[in-house]
Amino acid sequence: MKHSIQEHEPILKDLSNTILDVCRESVTLLKRSDPAATSTLSQKQEWEIYLEFLKVLFNLVDRISAFHVSIQQQPEFMNSLEDHVSERLKTLLAPSLSSAQIDEQEIVVAIGRAVAESRETYEPYKFVHSEDSKERNAFFQQVGERIAGRAGAANNQAIMSATTLCISAVIPALTALFEGKTPGAESSPETQSQATGQSSSPSTDPSGTRVIKLISVVASISGEEFETRWGLLPQFRQDLRPDQVEALTDYMNRVARIVGDRFAIESSKALGKADPPVGNA
Repeated sequence: MKHSIQEHEPILKDLSNTILDVCRESVTLLKRSDPAATSTLSQKQEWEIYLEFLKVLFNLVDRISAFHVSIQQQPEFMNSLEDHVSERLKTLLAPSLSSAQIDEQEIVVAIGRAVAESRETYEPYKFVHSEDSKERNAFFQQVGERIAGRAGAANNQAIMSATTLCISAVIPALTALFEGKTPGAESSPETQSQATGQSSSPSTDPSGTRVIKLISVVASISGEEFETRWGLLPQFRQDLRPDQVEALTDYMNRVARIVGDRFAIESSKALGKADPPVGNA
């Protein structure tokens, strides 16, 4: 069944908010990863790093959308996402535009250029977002090198590792957004009002309790390979101290291993079924 682009409005809005939140948070985390190397970053450098993260996220959304948006609608979907991001960014930067002597058109041009460079830089990497492969690792390596270069600290391992963490952590959250909000998804209205691991919009469970999903753990199987990933709401991470983020990361890695081991056992029992199972904790 075909769907008009208007039916994608909910996910386009959530994606634009998520992309900008992740870009902002990633710049912050990057600066904390090696204060000695990033303490002298200029405003121009921070903006360039922000745009680099934007390029990567657009590429990831493009890859993920291929599994949820019809091939006929995908170009229009990505163009609409670009418009949503531009409009949202103009709103966020409105208070500082006059003092920075930047007009709204410059923002639109900057976003358009970032999207074009994203396609040129990252489309040559052929991989499925959910698979751990050499090509995806090469993609992460390229992203880390470009971000470190923008920070004036080429090959800085702390910055490159922080970049990989930011990008890899957002993949399951973006995937969950598509699974919950694309037209035709098998989910209830309550589920569609949530974006697991990313959206800050509260939902209501059957008991009437207001719920916001802060953390998402997703397990999946591809062929004989099992993978478990977890994602964190950007605004939630922003509220945590560095030591709390470190502790939470340690705990969630343990949780992911436990969930992954259990999922592998249950999936092995169900390998004879037609559809490979997917678990979402």
